[in-house]
Amino acid sequence: MTSYAISTTVDQPFETVLEATRGALAEQGFGVLTEIDIRATMKAKLDVDVEPQVILGACRPPLAHAALQAEPSIGLLLPCNVVVRSIGPAATLVEALDPETMVALTGNEALAPVAHEATARLTAALDTLSASPARA
Repeated sequence: MTSYAISTTVDQPFETVLEATRGALAEQGFGVLTEIDIRATMKAKLDVDVEPQVILGACRPPLAHAALQAEPSIGLLLPCNVVVRSIGPAATLVEALDPETMVALTGNEALAPVAHEATARLTAALDTLSASPARA
């Protein structure tokens, strides 16, 4: 089975890694357009407690524009979702949807250059998190 995620585990607390992830994405030219706090939403809507988890909707406008030029309906897969999830008191999982999925789902090879660049930038951001201590 092909994976649809790029991920790294960081041996740091959730809040520290969440902030570091925002910074790592910015260093790669991504802005965060949306932020969904899963824990707060589940508590407010269902009155259930879950581990901390935030979905960051990351976008690099030149890549988004190029993708939309190649495949007008690709907006269904934008922005690039990056999930930061607590997996213990001092461990956090960071996952990004692999942009290569865009090519696989659409069969549109014109998206390949965009997907390759987005994958390289997201991988670089995640590598930064796992290569050095997370920054606050």
